[in-house]
Amino acid sequence: MAIDDARRVIADAIAARAFPAAAVEVGSGGRVVWAESFGSLTFDGDAERTAVDTIFDLASLTKPLAVGSIAMELVRTGVLALDARVADFFDEWRGVDRERVTVRDLLEHASGLPARLVDRPPATRREFEHEISTIALEYEPRTRSIYSDLGFILAGFLLERLSGAPLAVMFDGMVRALGERPERGYLGFEPPADLRDRCAPTLPMDVDPRRGRTLRGEVHDDYAAALGGAAGHAGLFADAGGAGAFARALLRAARGIDGEALFPPALVALFVTRSAVPGSSRALAWDTMLPTSSCGSRMSAQAFGHVGYTGTSLWIDPRRDRYFLLLTNRAYGGGTIEEMRTVRRAFHDALGDL
Repeated sequence: MAIDDARRVIADAIAARAFPAAAVEVGSGGRVVWAESFGSLTFDGDAERTAVDTIFDLASLTKPLAVGSIAMELVRTGVLALDARVADFFDEWRGVDRERVTVRDLLEHASGLPARLVDRPPATRREFEHEISTIALEYEPRTRSIYSDLGFILAGFLLERLSGAPLAVMFDGMVRALGERPERGYLGFEPPADLRDRCAPTLPMDVDPRRGRTLRGEVHDDYAAALGGAAGHAGLFADAGGAGAFARALLRAARGIDGEALFPPALVALFVTRSAVPGSSRALAWDTMLPTSSCGSRMSAQAFGHVGYTGTSLWIDPRRDRYFLLLTNRAYGGGTIEEMRTVRRAFHDALGDL
């Protein structure tokens, strides 16, 4: 049975110390097909067991869920044009090599920006904006695609400037507007203090000034932490129920079933269409299906999704009417990125007939 096979993948990964905790949710546009939690919050023998409402740091799932969705809403309302030049929003974004870079380029990881800064993260938002706007581009824009946290940090600043509201406020409004939020489900930026005992812990990286202590309900990414916990590239947290409800709404729109105001089917189709950039699998904030990617080899060509550094992933397959949510805290001393990629592929392939 597909679910039993997927259970074994998760159990084997925990036994191999790829991560201590996991929660999964798989469903269609209308219902949850399978939801389950696995393991314990840490590798300690007496650690608290993972629950279905354990909250995980989503890391880079923030890019499509928050920035992608907010950008879609601002496009829908006419506030944002995807082909608007970045130079029109940031005075320091200057130079013949970057004058034509657009919002679309930021969202498709095709702006020329490198992945991260060379030095440690700046202390303030203004310094981040300066550093990103003036750093040398790594390649000619739209000639290739290099995954860039910097591009999405800048995109987050841009969306806040256009809307006049912080990312966390805009996104919370979108989640509430869906009207499907489970009673105990959580999806939002850094959780309030009264929910932190439900959060799966992570450990800071060696370059993080917070190293030496456990992070619980605090964003793992040091750039997002420097920006107050909410940024365009990282900062979202969710339990399986909260993220699953959002995934169902996206899936329905991707299948053209609902005309929900937040996710018009035509706009969703635009945002999940693969970029024309040579060699790129990226769409607008989303990634698309390649048989060699973390989604495994059994998704349809319509599938779109994303992963997070902490060990999270969400893949949505409109043709099969399925979404696949896998939440883990790999960043609590777990396996390598490549080991996590192997787990994700096996997990999705095991569910290929579901």
